[in-house]
Amino acid sequence: MRNKELKVSRMMGYFLDATVEIIEQEGIENVTIRQIAERAGYNSATIYNYFQEVSHLIFFAAMKFLKKYTDALPGCIAAAENPVEKFLLVWDCFCRFSFAEPKIYHAIFTADLGSQPHSLLKNYYGTFPADLDNLPDELKHMLLEPDLSKRGRIALEECIKEGFIEQEKAEELNEMLILIWQGMLTMILNNRRSYTPQEAAEKTMKYIREIVRQHTRK
Repeated sequence: MRNKELKVSRMMGYFLDATVEIIEQEGIENVTIRQIAERAGYNSATIYNYFQEVSHLIFFAAMKFLKKYTDALPGCIAAAENPVEKFLLVWDCFCRFSFAEPKIYHAIFTADLGSQPHSLLKNYYGTFPADLDNLPDELKHMLLEPDLSKRGRIALEECIKEGFIEQEKAEELNEMLILIWQGMLTMILNNRRSYTPQEAAEKTMKYIREIVRQHTRK
């Protein structure tokens, strides 16, 4: 890594560490540029040399929390005996981690980031490639996609290829599952339901499994 890239990575790390501290201690909703600058020991203007706006910095910091999910994912799907089981286990793992930290997953997958989610994700993993170490290529392909709809289609590819799910039904299935997950996440974020993370995951997966069963041919 060249000196300039090392400096950029180091500086981004300072600001990300400060943001992670704020999220852990005060909550993601209380992150401000001023607080980040104070904790990192730099002035606010310096942050904008590395991040365009605070939502982008929050996205990068949230990705640090996402690593718990990406590290666990290979183990979560290891017992799958066929593509449909693997697909369901991917969803189960995602539900368990996302409902445990709903604000983090909102910041990554549903918050307004303008037109830049893909470039932000590419930039993040380009700066911190070790976060994808020890992951199989099939999972890397999915995890490098910030759009949930596209992630879902990637996860369904093997089910379609092996004839478990018809191609023409896959898009409808994918959209249904995402809407179910988003609905539960929104209710939790807005305090419309008092489910524990486990209850939210179990209820969501109950509906996901039933819809997948209805769309499965084998």
